[in-house]
Amino acid sequence: MSDNLTLPKWEIIHGDALSLLRSYPAGSFDAIITDPPYASGGRTQAEKNKSTAQKYSSMGENAPPAFDGDAKDQRSFTSWCAEWLSECRRIAKPGAPLCVFIDWRQLPSMTDAIQWAGWIWRGTAVWDKGNSRPQKGRFRAQAEYIAWGSNGDMPISRPVPCLPGVFKYGNPQNRIHLTEKPLQLMRDIVRITEPGGRILDPFAGSGTTVLAAVQEGYSATGFEMSGEYAARAVARIGTALSESANLDYSAPKDSNFTH
Repeated sequence: MSDNLTLPKWEIIHGDALSLLRSYPAGSFDAIITDPPYASGGRTQAEKNKSTAQKYSSMGENAPPAFDGDAKDQRSFTSWCAEWLSECRRIAKPGAPLCVFIDWRQLPSMTDAIQWAGWIWRGTAVWDKGNSRPQKGRFRAQAEYIAWGSNGDMPISRPVPCLPGVFKYGNPQNRIHLTEKPLQLMRDIVRITEPGGRILDPFAGSGTTVLAAVQEGYSATGFEMSGEYAARAVARIGTALSESANLDYSAPKDSNFTH
């Protein structure tokens, strides 16, 4: 458990994940829980190179903004993941859990990168989305995955409950991010962290992990490269939390959004 008395309860920091990770001292976080760009969404490189708004949405001009970093080929993706996962392990405390969302195409690459970065890969949980595009004669592609592990030994005696291996939640309605995860799903996932811990999400997107963490009694830091999404995350989290605290968390104009 962290001593977070001098740290903000939550913060969204606008910037590149690798650059920001390198600015933190060792042992800063109790858990790393994140949903990075998958660099997937296509069978060929030409399909991968399409805008994320084209790959992940059928809403046309009404789709949430596109995001960068999703067009890497498999070797580049694996190398990039190993790099940021190594920095995450450096700033994670001994025994800290790691949870990383990924799809079926990139699952082998992600589990390789987790191990190359020095984490102990401990398994894979399933997010059953329920809904998917049906294709006759094929299995439904209705699941995404949470590759998880730990920074070294993870004692059974940790004050954390046994969590399920399958989480069944549909995609959220009225998404403000193209690949936004259900809030209740993330509230379930963050419980892998010891009570009172501080959670890092280096790819915060619309802030779901950070909001879920605070709602479950943790503190959290999120990094987000897109200024548009960083502002959306701050506004969303502030609105959700201010209902009980009666505070105004409208997004500021500067690059660091801290509360």
